[in-house]
Amino acid sequence: MKGPLFYSKILLFGEYGIIQDSKGLSIPYNFYNGALKKEDHPSQEAIASNGHLKRFVTYLESLQTEQPDLVQFDIATLQKDVNEGMYFDSSIPQGYGVGSSGALVAAIYDKYAQHKITVLENLTREKLLALKTIFSQMESFFHGKSSGLDPLNSYLSIPILINSKDNIEATGIPTQSFDGKGAVFLLDSGIVGETAPMVNIFMESLKDQGFRNMLKTQFVKYTDACVENFLGGDIKSLFTNTKKLSKVVLSHFKPMIPEEFHGIWQKGIETNDYYLKLCGSGGGGYILGFTQDLERAKVALKDYKLEVVYQF
Repeated sequence: MKGPLFYSKILLFGEYGIIQDSKGLSIPYNFYNGALKKEDHPSQEAIASNGHLKRFVTYLESLQTEQPDLVQFDIATLQKDVNEGMYFDSSIPQGYGVGSSGALVAAIYDKYAQHKITVLENLTREKLLALKTIFSQMESFFHGKSSGLDPLNSYLSIPILINSKDNIEATGIPTQSFDGKGAVFLLDSGIVGETAPMVNIFMESLKDQGFRNMLKTQFVKYTDACVENFLGGDIKSLFTNTKKLSKVVLSHFKPMIPEEFHGIWQKGIETNDYYLKLCGSGGGGYILGFTQDLERAKVALKDYKLEVVYQF
């Protein structure tokens, strides 16, 4: 048995900001994926994943009991499959900000939800919000608090524009130009990031008036501008605003940036070879980079593993 593939995602813009109603833009990243599987001779990883799924099934049972109008699953079949050793076979790195739990949530919803909203129907804003709410409740099993965007992106496999908490839409992004010099890339920090502690640090910081002002007047402002520039294909403004965003993050989100990256983060801002930003909640995992000259960025970051996500 092997189910359909669900892809990882990248939140290009909007990390932390979307909690405060900034815009956001999330795109599928097909380099990593996962699928539900069963096999006769499972590996240690498969056995561990099956154990996770068992706990998840218990959670989903109580979710549909507590919120019967939200979502109903074919729990009997799901339980039977899990008891027969079903697991989630995934190449998506965990704790890297590219949506490993989101792909699993999407796969379970796709296979076992009853009266599910499908990708093939006309995806109205109401349907997108309904899906986002269901996924947010399902994924909170993994993170404590989830926006539901990762599974939504994985399930639909289309770019999603977040205008505000209750206004999201499917969107198109400018076509890639594979001979273009500009690029969005991922840098591997080599450290696994934990979402919950980072979100807690952010929530604590929100109690400070100065931090809240900075979010509104700088962080959210530049995030919104980046989303608009990217979707509008205004590359010149995109880099101006990404640089401002990179500076703000380095000044005010230091705990979310692994210490050994503070120096190269600053260097990018000074040389304009590249600009770095958080990918997901930070604390490790991937760091997202933007450059107008990919070759220059590769030279400047030659000691690091760089994966190109998008070229323009």
